[in-house]
Amino acid sequence: MPKRIPVGILGATGVVGQRFVQMLEHHPWFEVAWLAASDRSEGRPYKEAAHWRMKTPLPAAVAEMTVSPAKPEGAPRVIFAALDASIAAELEPRFADAGHALVTNSSALRMKSDVPLVVPEVNPGHIKMLECQAWRRKSKGFVVTNPNCSAIGLVMALAPLQQFGIETVIAVTMQAVSGAGYPGVASLDILGNVIPYIPKEEEKMEEETLKLLGQLEGSKFVPAPFAMSAHCNRVAVEDGHTESVSIKLKKKPAAAEIIAAWNEFRSDPQELKLPSAPTQPVCYLDAVDRPQPRLDVDAGNGMTASVGRLRPCNVLDWKFTVLSHNTIRGAAGAAILNAELLKARGYLD
Repeated sequence: MPKRIPVGILGATGVVGQRFVQMLEHHPWFEVAWLAASDRSEGRPYKEAAHWRMKTPLPAAVAEMTVSPAKPEGAPRVIFAALDASIAAELEPRFADAGHALVTNSSALRMKSDVPLVVPEVNPGHIKMLECQAWRRKSKGFVVTNPNCSAIGLVMALAPLQQFGIETVIAVTMQAVSGAGYPGVASLDILGNVIPYIPKEEEKMEEETLKLLGQLEGSKFVPAPFAMSAHCNRVAVEDGHTESVSIKLKKKPAAAEIIAAWNEFRSDPQELKLPSAPTQPVCYLDAVDRPQPRLDVDAGNGMTASVGRLRPCNVLDWKFTVLSHNTIRGAAGAAILNAELLKARGYLD
């Protein structure tokens, strides 16, 4: 077996950081060699600092690893970041300026003019913006971001429909509590309840969707030219963001054409056979009551977006439901797939 690339995890003790540790345990290309977190975790064994919350055992290879300070010095070149946005805004550029390849889940830099916001099946060509970053930084370091956890599921459902000309999108989300981290939303607030507000979530969905489905023209991102509106709600579900979507299309495809577009959708990760890529990135479910988080959230090892309930819309053209795993496809898995794409394209050499 070829030697694996050593990688680090910034924010390793949080929910997304732990998901990185879990998903990288048996990764064929990457090996966790460095863990970093806040000052209160620094210097402690990872097994004590992390308060492990995953449903699989803590990997023995990292259990005794000492948590390092969140500084570029001594870190491997490739870094996965799972930091709060307020911290990421300061730390992530420091790592990139020091020559590190930073693949981040944070929202801090997603909308920067020279930072690629990437879902590998949707807009793999946007990584070419790294050439502009390299010129500006005068180093081999860079930052690549993955989107908001609710935007990812949405754009995976929308990307196959771009051939029909998207004109308007309205999305209403029902977002799992794991998206708020740990300890997250207080039980007395969420049990038997729906919270119709997630700070800055609607703005992120609207802005990021247009950047993801837009074009890279020279050294500039041009957003997609359609109208987008999002309503975001927190619900009492552990994992999985469900979205009810209405869409207006320029062309007028039949339902069978839309379903075929979803089921037949393939892109660079499938062609390159990237280790974390699902065989089928978007899967249409025929049952009238699917997708459901309890039944479908783990499709494609958590990397497939499940779509269902396609039917005519009396206001726009069509409406449907999409479900994606918010901490796998929507967070750690998204960043790992981005790193795999970067390696396959030679950016980690």
